[in-house]
Amino acid sequence: MKFTAKQISEILKGQVEGDPEASIHTVSRIEEATEGALSFLANPRYTQFIYSTGASIVIVNEDFKPEKEIQPTLIRVPDAYSGLAKVLEAYDQMKKNRKGISGKAHVSEQATIGKDVYIGEFVVIEDNVIIGDRVKIYPNTYIGNNSHIGDGTTIYSGVRIYSDTRIGKSCTLHSGIVLGSDGFGFAPQQNNNYKKVSQIGNVMLEDNVEIGANTTIDRATLGSTIIRKGAKLDNLIQIAHNVEIGENTVIAAQVGISGSTKIGRNCMIGGQVGITGHLKIADEVKIGAQSGISSNILQQGRIVLGSPAFDISKYKKSYVHFRNLEKLVERIEQLEKKLSDKG
Repeated sequence: MKFTAKQISEILKGQVEGDPEASIHTVSRIEEATEGALSFLANPRYTQFIYSTGASIVIVNEDFKPEKEIQPTLIRVPDAYSGLAKVLEAYDQMKKNRKGISGKAHVSEQATIGKDVYIGEFVVIEDNVIIGDRVKIYPNTYIGNNSHIGDGTTIYSGVRIYSDTRIGKSCTLHSGIVLGSDGFGFAPQQNNNYKKVSQIGNVMLEDNVEIGANTTIDRATLGSTIIRKGAKLDNLIQIAHNVEIGENTVIAAQVGISGSTKIGRNCMIGGQVGITGHLKIADEVKIGAQSGISSNILQQGRIVLGSPAFDISKYKKSYVHFRNLEKLVERIEQLEKKLSDKG
């Protein structure tokens, strides 16, 4: 990465104060930055560092007023933090601007490949796969028969996409994801063993879905396991067969969702939550970390915590009593002793 202050100001539509040809090749925190680094000042608590930083360029808010001389070139913008995010996004897009198909990849002759695609080394793309325009598939990825990948989607190395999977536009799949492995379907038999139930459905991701590393999403027994548009899933999540995740719902790491549960739109689910099967979770529900959900949540916007989970306000009140439980027991024992002595 190499940008001048002038180039950065053009990206941000900001105002340069200092040398417009000052250049940077890295990004650092303001208190740690050295020459050639870009930094930013958004939090007033860090103002002291702008007078000693070694950064070549610092993005600051428009209303920043220095109290003494400053060495780095400044770029003034309405919001310094948002400005930095925009620069990083531009750099990220440049870094990911790969094209071409590696000679070490295996692409079936029956596959359809779009324009401006990148396919890395040791990628396997099987029969009747459709890859949209501007898709990027990093090395050691497998895409099974009859799968569809929408325009602008990025699939990082080591992803496994089983047959018949449908992935929308502008999705991001991080390393180690498995989409479409068999759902956990086994029918108990009379002799105490289990017969596998064939899982013949698929997985479907709508547009703008992002899924973190090592998350697994099982194919449906029948029909589809569905992740609706805009949903964001963290690392190390297990989504079982026939689950449906609503639009723009966000789910933190180590959550497990059992089969056929339907989760609404705009929900927020904290880390290590467990949700049993065949439930319905309403829109805009918030579930605190490590909660256990064993019954439907049908009220929109409800906030729950605990295992089994219940309303967060009641949980907090109950927790106060729980912490005082030892004292309450002692008081009861003392009262019982007094009653016994009187008797």
